[in-house]
Amino acid sequence: MTNVDIKHACAFTGHRPERLDAPEEEVKKWLEERISKAIEDGYTDFITGMQRGVDLWAAEILLNLKNEGKTIRIIAACAFKGMEDQWDNRWKSRYNRVLKAADETYVIGSHPGRTAFFLRDEWMVDHASRLIAVFTGALGGTKKTVDYAVEKGLEVDRFQKG
Repeated sequence: MTNVDIKHACAFTGHRPERLDAPEEEVKKWLEERISKAIEDGYTDFITGMQRGVDLWAAEILLNLKNEGKTIRIIAACAFKGMEDQWDNRWKSRYNRVLKAADETYVIGSHPGRTAFFLRDEWMVDHASRLIAVFTGALGGTKKTVDYAVEKGLEVDRFQKG
């Protein structure tokens, strides 16, 4: 059981920084615009998968908006406990900052592995009505998440480079 308001929940998916085909600043600017639009459209609950790159950038944008007084909730959906253990300290620090500030945290998988990431991605889609996706078209978890969201009838807002 969750406290996520599915009708007003928006989830994020996107590639890790090394797999993006656009500059980080361009992606962040686009995320800021899409998050602001989602808030204007009445979205209040924002689900981040807590992964390096798009997920944490979106969460950091949300933290800033929350600190500015926006009435929003940040939902952290972790694939498994300790998913950040192998990251460098800079990303670990960002992860822990978001985790500490999140309104709710869910650990979806019971043990490390690809299956836990897929379960987390499905959980996020199942608990949202919009998906904001930074997606290059490459095979992998982001594509599976976008495909699943389309199959489930979610509104999918896709990043277009340039």
